[in-house]
Amino acid sequence: MTLVSNPTQLINALDNNEKEIVITRTMTFASSIYLPAGIDIKGQAQENGVLPTVFFSHSDGFILKGDAKISDLTISALQDKKAISLVPQQVRDNFGQISLINLIVDGQISMIFRAPTMTAHVDTHNVLVRKADTRTYLEQPQKYGVNVLQGAYTLYNFNPDANSKITAAISELNIGQDGQPVIGSGVFVSGFNDAGGQVAMDKMVLGSVYSTGLVPQGAADFITGGVFVVYGAHVHELYQLGKTVTYGVNDMVLDAWGTVDKWVVEDEVISYGQSGVGFVNFGTVNDFQAKKAISTYGVGARAYNQYDGTLKVGHFAEINTYNDGAVGIQISKEVGELHIEGDITTHGGVGQSLVKGVNVDLPAYAFSIKDGGYLHKLHVKGSILSHGDNVTTVTMEDGGRLDQVAVDGKVAALGNNSKTFSDETVEKRF
Repeated sequence: MTLVSNPTQLINALDNNEKEIVITRTMTFASSIYLPAGIDIKGQAQENGVLPTVFFSHSDGFILKGDAKISDLTISALQDKKAISLVPQQVRDNFGQISLINLIVDGQISMIFRAPTMTAHVDTHNVLVRKADTRTYLEQPQKYGVNVLQGAYTLYNFNPDANSKITAAISELNIGQDGQPVIGSGVFVSGFNDAGGQVAMDKMVLGSVYSTGLVPQGAADFITGGVFVVYGAHVHELYQLGKTVTYGVNDMVLDAWGTVDKWVVEDEVISYGQSGVGFVNFGTVNDFQAKKAISTYGVGARAYNQYDGTLKVGHFAEINTYNDGAVGIQISKEVGELHIEGDITTHGGVGQSLVKGVNVDLPAYAFSIKDGGYLHKLHVKGSILSHGDNVTTVTMEDGGRLDQVAVDGKVAALGNNSKTFSDETVEKRF
């Protein structure tokens, strides 16, 4: 074990191929530091109990060449730089194990695995990414007419080989701070695409996530997600213990293109921006539970949208939208069961909303089943209400299907020139 207290000592320790390095003092570097495979670098609390900070004044921060452990540090780069990243010229089939433990980070954590890497494992525990800006990074998933911006925490298997699989475990990961979101997505986990390199995770446990993409109003081809499980990613259990909040245009809050077996959200889900969605699913989610309200405040910001794939069982506390074009629940594909403990409520009229890469006019329906949408069972313990003008509370297109429905409260349209059901056939189902 080698103790270092200044930049020269740290560089000398790396030059001497020391594998266990303890940083005892805050220090600043003007260029990135490459860490060799097998490194264990950690901080040691100073006399006042504060862990040291490693600052990078003009560059990316630590760049990993292979398996590494980084712990007990604050790592501070500029927000548009990468505080921790992987060497882009990867040469081994097995990149090794990366452990990120007890860190505060300014700048992106970028775990992008590239060919020829076939296997690797990433452990992340007790990490806060305070700020990041990922808008300039060009490795972006593309589907449904949109590109997805990377996250402040990005785990990305960019190897197109379908046999490549990255495994990971995440616990106590927090992104941004209330009113101070990271720029881009928050937590981003992705494979190469549906058929390429994969990411598999038994368990992901998150704290709070605050993010915004700063996407210009009217731009329809870029989106972000507070928590985004992208294609090629399979998470067995996903638990969110804190709030998840997005602030901007096209900022989804919870988004899945991949697979989540069990997804439990303990706290509020909030979208403040235009054309955001509280929970949007293009993938396969088997069991989703939102234990507090999903609320959206922007124009065209829907609360729950099933675009593609399927949701087998969904439990929601309540659904609220507060602007024009902001649909409460919209179903476009097959969904098993939806259980709403409270109300589904919308407060707006007609407004612009982003639909598969195109901005279109939508009324703020409270509940909508599109052509091709199929819901096996709906149980609302509260009421289904729309407050806006020129809105239909419950609408179902000709190709939509709904097998069972129970609403313990009432279904009503409270705005001017609004109606409760799209037609008599729908009314009879309720």
